[in-house]
Amino acid sequence: MGKMRLKKGDRVRVISGKDKGKEGKILRSIPDRDLLVIEGINMATKHVKPSQKNPKSGIVKQEGPIYASKVMLVCPSCGAATRVGRGYLDSGKKVRLCKACGEIVDQV
Repeated sequence: MGKMRLKKGDRVRVISGKDKGKEGKILRSIPDRDLLVIEGINMATKHVKPSQKNPKSGIVKQEGPIYASKVMLVCPSCGAATRVGRGYLDSGKKVRLCKACGEIVDQV
């Protein structure tokens, strides 16, 4: 497994699978297994029993994890799905770069 270049809060586009073309925000990342949980992607139904925390039982829809290789970052400046590069500022700070337009995505 390589280093995951996506993180919580990033906007991503699914590039393969049943949800191809959909976009969403990363809710959670699981870097040791190379998985991401994305808002509105890979929805699964789950049967929930009543409990103190959740007194109403029933069927709940929730997001399941998806492999990080199936998504691409959506660049905030150009709006295209792009690969993520690494770079350094003059001050030595590490930054993530958009490979399509070369703009800085954010500081790491």
